[in-house]
Amino acid sequence: MHNLIVRPGKPFPLGATWDGSGVNFALFSENAEKVELCLFESINSQKEYYRVELPENTHNVWHVYLAGIKPGQLYGYRVYGPYEPERGLRFNPKKVLLDPYARAIVRTTNWHESWFDYKKDIFEQKGRLEQDDFDNAAYAPLAMVVNSAHPWKDDKKPDIHWKDTIIYEAHVKGLTMLHPEVPEKLRGTFLGLATEPVIKHLKDLGVTTVELMPVHQHLDEFYLVKKSLTNYWGYNTIGFFAPDARFAISDPVKEFKTMIQTLHANNLEVIIDVVFNHTAEGDHTGPTLSFRGIDNPTYYVLKENSKALYENYTGCGNSINVTHPRVLQLILDSLRYWITEMHVDGFRFDLASTLARDPSEINWSSAFFKAIRQDPTISRVKLIAEPWDLGPGGYQVGHFPDPWSEWNGKYRDSVRKFWNFPSASHASEFATRIAGSSDLYGRKGNKTFASINFITSHDGFTLQDLVSYNEKHNEANLENNKDGESHNISYNYGWEGQTDNHEILNIRYKQKRNIMTTLLLSIGVPMIAGGDELGRTQLGNNNPYCQDNELSWYDWNLDERDKAFLQFLKNLSQIRKNHPVFKRSNFFKGSTICQSIWKDISWIKPDGLEMKPEDWNNPDMKSFGIIFGGDAIGEIDENGNPIVDKTLLLLIHFMRDNPIHFTLPLCPQELADKNSTSPKKWKILLDTRYDILPDNVQYLWGPGSNYPMSPSSMALFEFTLEETG
Repeated sequence: MHNLIVRPGKPFPLGATWDGSGVNFALFSENAEKVELCLFESINSQKEYYRVELPENTHNVWHVYLAGIKPGQLYGYRVYGPYEPERGLRFNPKKVLLDPYARAIVRTTNWHESWFDYKKDIFEQKGRLEQDDFDNAAYAPLAMVVNSAHPWKDDKKPDIHWKDTIIYEAHVKGLTMLHPEVPEKLRGTFLGLATEPVIKHLKDLGVTTVELMPVHQHLDEFYLVKKSLTNYWGYNTIGFFAPDARFAISDPVKEFKTMIQTLHANNLEVIIDVVFNHTAEGDHTGPTLSFRGIDNPTYYVLKENSKALYENYTGCGNSINVTHPRVLQLILDSLRYWITEMHVDGFRFDLASTLARDPSEINWSSAFFKAIRQDPTISRVKLIAEPWDLGPGGYQVGHFPDPWSEWNGKYRDSVRKFWNFPSASHASEFATRIAGSSDLYGRKGNKTFASINFITSHDGFTLQDLVSYNEKHNEANLENNKDGESHNISYNYGWEGQTDNHEILNIRYKQKRNIMTTLLLSIGVPMIAGGDELGRTQLGNNNPYCQDNELSWYDWNLDERDKAFLQFLKNLSQIRKNHPVFKRSNFFKGSTICQSIWKDISWIKPDGLEMKPEDWNNPDMKSFGIIFGGDAIGEIDENGNPIVDKTLLLLIHFMRDNPIHFTLPLCPQELADKNSTSPKKWKILLDTRYDILPDNVQYLWGPGSNYPMSPSSMALFEFTLEETG
């Protein structure tokens, strides 16, 4: 094994590529003076058993081919060059470094002082970065050569249209760790997520697309390790090609592919949350594990007036230099790898505004967006931006170019204000959001699915906590409750936190039904935060990124209220699935089309008459209704046939003080002909005062009749023939 045959190898592809006879190793560094490949026998190795200098450098790619090397081989690099932090150079050959293209990574939990490339005592005393000479070979994370072959057989991506998509944001471990029907050995893993009870739950909930929080190999920050905490969320990536080993039993790559294959077989898509805005190496005081030691000024955006420091648009210590061609290549190669090799169906880009910086200002014509748009592989999957970062001008909701969809943060805030702090002043914006946010996304050529509608996500309060807490309670994070967002637009309805008070519980659960009805019946793509359907609470912690315990894991032990709420959501998602008016691709015009009787959308007052523009400014407004014209959708299906639906009526009484009687509107033909005796009726489909409509409820209501609305409630009707009721 020590007498390996060394050949020049090739500069492409980057990373370690096994061809059945040996492995080609290729590493980019334009500022390095020498690169050595280090081979390790096992994860317990104290040092490399073989070291070879990469003999070739082609266009700043260092490469070598070793015959006889097989999958499973552990390796790292030592990269030589000047240690001159003031110039941005942080080379230190005493540090074994990870391959940026590593397909599998081991030993990420061996945190040790030797991970730092500088002498910490000197820095603490004098504030100066001085090269450390302690060899980290016994502790360094290592890459592993993999065999990419997998029996995909007839795996077929579900290819679900955006308009039919319901996203479920989930954490691999959180979703499965406490599920009583998932085999214990599979809990918290990729394979656990792919088990029958989890899939059944998702399908029953109406989910089409699972959006997984980061599955790239991550690293726990040193300050968390010292507090005996971990980065549970995983937004601290160290390997953009490697599945996170914490979610695997033995083989992360194989088990991830098996999970994808199983979910696809059940017609479920998988989107993964990717963090290309920063890496786990942190700021200038962080560990040197890969990018910093390979070519610091290439991979990171350094401060112009002090190359030893990093621009920090992310709040995580550093920002990736997307403007460098090789870094852009790394991102594109990673995306293509996860599409073609791992078969994922799309990506959600964390703090995506950072990727739009060129290098500091937002630039929508940057190389990154051009590359994505023209790439025949990447441009065809679902692409979702979190359209903000922490840098200047970073809040960019509504500005990402085609073919991007966005997390609509304005939708989240508007819905929270409307239900938790009801006021006529909030009604107009709420109406805009529920109708698809055309003010943000209605530009020429855009579709409604540019808006990913969400009210809760991993970041912030759960749905249960949104109606249970006025303030954040993050003491468990050991940061004196200073971390996390303070502006949550939440309300506790009379008691902070958990309570047995039935009156408070009744209003909380009704508000949860109102919020989720708003979400599932809004135009755009709904995203459900995993566990909200189960009544999951984080006890007021709105930033449990470091809580890998029952505080974050989904509790499947439901009481009767939670069981009823879960059934309510299942029924609600089925209503959305059954009615194309909620899944329209084009924005409303407020008019009729062709031979339609109804406008595509109409806004009505409690007297049943259509609202006028000035009505939105009425400070006494407490209720309004929306008519979705089922004969005015104006779109065609894949077979070229017009898409039609029954006309639906959504009533919204948002004030909490008194009930109201809402006059159900007449059909436009009935308004024109007062002698009309139309057989059509308004059939009630849901009322959020109830989990499930009781048997004694009156299901059919004639146009012009008065429907009693309870305070803080919504009701949905369809216009139908009387005999069908």
